[in-house]
Amino acid sequence: MRQRRPTYQGIESPALTDRERAILRLVVRNFIATAGPVGSRKLARQSSLGLSAATVRNTMSDLEELGYLRHRHRSSGRMPTEQGYRAFVNELMETPELSAEEQQLLNERLDRLMGDADTLFQETSRLLGVMSNLLGVVLSPKISTGVLERLDVVQLSESNIMIVISVRSLLVKTIVYETNMEIQREDLDRVVSILNERLAGLRLEEIRQNYGTRTRDLDHDPTGIVQLILNESAVLFSDPVRGRLTHSGTPGLLAQPEFQSTSKVRQLMNLIENEGYVVQLFDQAPGSQLQTNHWVSVGIGSEIQDETVSPYSIVTARYNVGQSTGTVGLLGPMRMDYGRAISLVETMASLLDRPAITGSRQQVHTNV
Repeated sequence: MRQRRPTYQGIESPALTDRERAILRLVVRNFIATAGPVGSRKLARQSSLGLSAATVRNTMSDLEELGYLRHRHRSSGRMPTEQGYRAFVNELMETPELSAEEQQLLNERLDRLMGDADTLFQETSRLLGVMSNLLGVVLSPKISTGVLERLDVVQLSESNIMIVISVRSLLVKTIVYETNMEIQREDLDRVVSILNERLAGLRLEEIRQNYGTRTRDLDHDPTGIVQLILNESAVLFSDPVRGRLTHSGTPGLLAQPEFQSTSKVRQLMNLIENEGYVVQLFDQAPGSQLQTNHWVSVGIGSEIQDETVSPYSIVTARYNVGQSTGTVGLLGPMRMDYGRAISLVETMASLLDRPAITGSRQQVHTNV
């Protein structure tokens, strides 16, 4: 077991006494395990604190006044608030290591797939979902953060050309365009050579921002390729809207008590089916801009700053393929086993962040 540094810089919470910290830790643990309100008498019997039920009840009342706990009915037990979960994750939680058997399983399963990026990401999300009963999510590396290795233009027919963007992390993006231009092979080779001299070695996001400036003197290009790329630079050198997301674990997630009502299930399914939204959610997870590789970020409820996902929490970590960055994570109800989720996400990120994954190119295709 090991303690973690805070994974999200939120509003500072009121300082707690040792007794309040101990009681809050027990309430959160019990609620995560049972999904039911936690009573003072039960807590007094279970704990080794040597406190009476009355003392525990008074401490829980103090924690409720401070905003860490809440209750549905006056006579019912307490449940953690969002603030209570945050204090637990930042200060009170111990994160268990995965067992040796689990570590071996993950290593063996993912090792076999390091030459096949698509299957690797599918298996990673599946294992995350199965081992957590949450939604396992993998975002393939952002091609826009990669460094251009080479740009190629292939004439497929009289009316179609294909632009191929090769990134040093062995990612490839291809886009097919319809065009009525008659292009001479010699002119095309010369223009592509000039473009590679000026653009290779730059990040795609930098090329998108500065392409016009770098090619300003090529306005007499007879092929029209320079202008076409300028017109389409926002598409060519950005990440695709679709195709980065792989997720798994919906059955395990839907089995959680939070999804007993039809409306909650419908809300979750609508969220999951919106690929662009999920990609943005995990790319912009709270604290993600501060993350380094394998550094786990936890967003709880309203910290995610979107009403659609306010009942949920997300746990994310980054990994690299060459110089391109991807994200791996979990999504589930606020009542999740955060220690287990953090260990799984951290382990998966470290396994994906290995040179062996670059053994095959990942293709991104678009037709325009």
